Order: sequence, then C-alpha cells, then structure tokens
Amino acid sequence: MRVLGINAIFHDPAAALVVDGQVVAAAEEERFSRRKHGKRPVPFSAWELPELAAAWCLESAGLKPGDLDAVAYSFDPGLTRDAAELGLADPWDHLRVDYARRAPQFLAAALPGLDPEQVRFVPHHVAHAASAGLAVEEDSAVLVLDGRGEVASHLSGVYRDGELTVLAGQGLPHSLGLLYEDLTRHLGFLHSSDEYKVMALASFGTPKFLPLLRELVHANDDGGFTVERIDWSALAKARSAEGEMTDAHADLASSVQARLEEVMLDLARWTYDAAGGPKTLTMAGGTALNCVANARIAAQGPYERVWVQPAAGDSGTALGAALSVSREAGPVVPFTGADLGRGWSDEELEAELQRAALPYTRPESIAAETARVLADNGIVAWYQGRSEYGPRALGHRSLLAHPGDQDTQTRMNNVKGREQFRPIAPMVRAERFADIFDGVYPSPYMLFVHQVKPEWRDRIPAVVHVDGTARVQTVHTGSEPLVAEMLAEFERLTGLPVVVNTSLNTAGRPMVDTPREAMELFGSAPVDLLALGPFAVHRAAAFGGGR
Repeated sequence: MRVLGINAIFHDPAAALVVDGQVVAAAEEERFSRRKHGKRPVPFSAWELPELAAAWCLESAGLKPGDLDAVAYSFDPGLTRDAAELGLADPWDHLRVDYARRAPQFLAAALPGLDPEQVRFVPHHVAHAASAGLAVEEDSAVLVLDGRGEVASHLSGVYRDGELTVLAGQGLPHSLGLLYEDLTRHLGFLHSSDEYKVMALASFGTPKFLPLLRELVHANDDGGFTVERIDWSALAKARSAEGEMTDAHADLASSVQARLEEVMLDLARWTYDAAGGPKTLTMAGGTALNCVANARIAAQGPYERVWVQPAAGDSGTALGAALSVSREAGPVVPFTGADLGRGWSDEELEAELQRAALPYTRPESIAAETARVLADNGIVAWYQGRSEYGPRALGHRSLLAHPGDQDTQTRMNNVKGREQFRPIAPMVRAERFADIFDGVYPSPYMLFVHQVKPEWRDRIPAVVHVDGTARVQTVHTGSEPLVAEMLAEFERLTGLPVVVNTSLNTAGRPMVDTPREAMELFGSAPVDLLALGPFAVHRAAAFGGGR
C-alpha cells in the first residue's frame, strides 16, 4: 500500500511517504521553499500545501500521484466546531476549516493525476499519536500535547498490537500548547516558532509565580487539565521583539516552564494508570519538543522507557497520518532514524563543488580531517547523508565546534546570529555517554536534557547550560558510523569525547538542505571547514585566512 501523508492545516507543512508499511521519505516544505516553518500559522494560509515536499517524496520512490493508494491529510474538518463555541478568539477559523474541506481538490490540482477520492482525513491528534505509538515495536501508552487540533489540545491513549485506544482528551480552549505560545508572544518572540527560546530562558530565572500558576493551571481527575486565563502583564511587562530582557521575564518563563513540567508529569502518570501500566510511553505534539519536561517525565514518571517522535511538531503529523492509514492494511515498520530527507551522491556533490569553483580535496578520511580542524578550535559545517526530518540537527546538517573553549557558545551564536542566552548542545559516542552525563539513555534524537557530571563541567564548558544540564545526542556506531568515527578521532586528539552540534543554518532561516545552500552558508559565515560528503573545503584555501 502506497500512502502519502500531508500536513498543511496549521504550520510546518510537510509530506511523508509510506510504502507497504515502510517509511520511505519525509520532509518539511521549508527545506524546499526556504521559508522558515513553511508559512505562518494563520487561517489565511491553510490552503498552502507542501507541494514541493510531496513531489519530492513521490519522485524519490519513483511514483506518480496516480500510483498512490491513499493520501492521508492530518486534520478532519468533519470534527470541527465554531471557534467561538470552542472558546477561541479566532473569527477567521471557519476559513481554515473550509480550506481543509477542499483539501482533496487542492491536492488533486497540486499533484496532477491524483484522484481526490483517494484523500483520507485523519484526526489531527490521532496523526500525532500514530507518529509516536506506531514508531516503536512494543505496545505503549501515548501522550499527545500541542496547541490545538480540531476541537482538542491533547490525547492520552494506548497502542496495543498497533491499535489505538483513546483514553482521554482535553477540549479547547484549555491548552498547554497555547499557554506556552501566549507566553512566547508576551516575551517578544514569534509564537509557533520560538517556544524553544522560552525554554532556554527559563533556566536563567526562578519560578516566583509558581504558586499562582498552580491555581490557574492543573491536571484533572479525568485525564484532562484546566488552563485558566492568565494576566501576563500583571506578572511581567510585555516585551517587544527588540526590547530588553529582564529578570522578571526570565522568572515568568521559569514559572511557566516549571508548571508545564508538573502538569505533563501528572498527565503521564494518569495515562500510565489508565493504560494498565505499560512499560513504554511514546510522545508527540509540539509540546513534546520541550526536552526539559521530557527529561522530568523520564526521571520521575512510572515508565521504564520514554520515546519521543523527533518530528514531534505538526510536521510529524504527515508521517503519523500516513502510518495510521497504512496500519489499516497491515503492520508498519518501526521508526529507524530521522534521516528521511534529501541526499546527494558523491558524484553530485563533486559536481556542485566544481560548478561553484571552490577549491576542494578528498582526504583519506573526512571524519579525521574534521576532527583535526575541530581540535584546532575551528568551526565545521558538516553536511552528510540525507537531511533530518524534524527540527533537530542530528549529524547530517550540523555546525560542529570544540566544547572545551569557554568562548565557543558566543562564537557559535555569533555565527548563527542568535541570542547569546541560547545553549548549544553536545554529541557523544554512546559508549562514552555514562562517563560524562546522567539521564535518559539512549538519546539519539536530542529530545531530553541531561545532567553534566561535575568533574566534566569545566572540561566541556561550551555545552553546559547555566543550570548544569546539556541536551545530549548519543551517537551509535551502527546507525551513524561516520559521526562516531569523527568523535573517536576528536577524542584521540583532545581527550574530549564530546563535540558541539547545532543546526546548519543561521537565525530565521531553515536548516540547510542542498549542497548549494551549504556552500552559501560557508561563504557567508566564519566557518573554517565545509565537510561536504567526502570532500573538504578549507576557508584558508577558498577565501584566504581562517584555519
């Protein structure tokens, strides 16, 4: 069965292709259009489809639209109700719903040859749930939390033998995701985009407003929760995008983050009991990208294992919708990695270098060459294999740096053009993880925070956040042999088993996807080495100066 999944309704439009239960391809539209998040999350943009991502998914599998057995659209307009009835102040929400109803015709126009009758509507939170619960081999509880779906903002359920049983759902307007979005906007950031900045800022504050928030935001006995209206301005003055960040802003962020963690933990415990005590919890929805909350659930919750979909936000619903429909025809193959996007052969990469007239070499080992530059405190643009699905750079489209230099965080944030309070993350070989970090293991998708052991904090200061934590990616030789080789060589040269890993992009731009984009970033930012597949381009050779 050939199923194309589509997410388009809110934000982060994406497409995913599942063939006979196997995930073949998945990518966000932003990687093709070069527009961050694909579009803004407003009703007027709901008609915009991930046309480029969908066309690529089909092309990568040698399929045409007419070859598809189904198109799974991750929103069901038949479940919706009037926004005012839901308690939402959105007078144009009906436009979003109308666009969703017309999605079959829009898709048929975007993908010539597609029969609009092939389009299936999958409830938004069911799609989120499937992206996580159908990604693991074992039965699992599933917890979905985001801003909103058709009429709800949450789903608690359990997967048994690939079948979902919904245990609870929280109706709108109560929403933990919208709560965090509102805070993001109040703090002067872009909502449905910059929530991770609020999470980072929270570590710089103290939760002074937690007692009040416990009265206004709390879990209920039925598996849902209550979010009362919060007068943000009474707690901290609204900040403009370019305004001063004060202690009061950090304290507010800290307070909301702390309360979010507490309520998510309560919901996870309720789900455990209602599901009959499964060993595994799977999570999805934009709120599941909150790696601090995830780590707390893993540490204090009743589960032996917590697994979070790396594309937990709305882009992942394209995959979940496709998996949900595919499961009706038979078993689906568990998730094996996030490298589901575009890739280029060595010959294609070399042709791009020649076209750009960049001087390059093909060293015996690009991993060793990269480690040498990193050991010399250089910054490396690392471009390898297929691009990642989801917001995390996982060793395919990454900026790498030395973790032992106190100034690395400042340098990297300057390269990327972003706020200096933003942390940078480490990658480490799986076999060395326990020597340096405490916390969730394995962590291949960088979706949990970990405590850095005290004896290592002064040795790798660049990746230690103000609260002593780091968001770690564990690198496993079997799945990421080239990255593991680079890490091993860096440790041989420096004695440090950790390398800084952040996404290969600059502020406000999507992650680099094509070789040309990688070369453009290399040419415009103070990066010392471009490791493009097996090829090395040194700044000194290309432009003079550098290492």
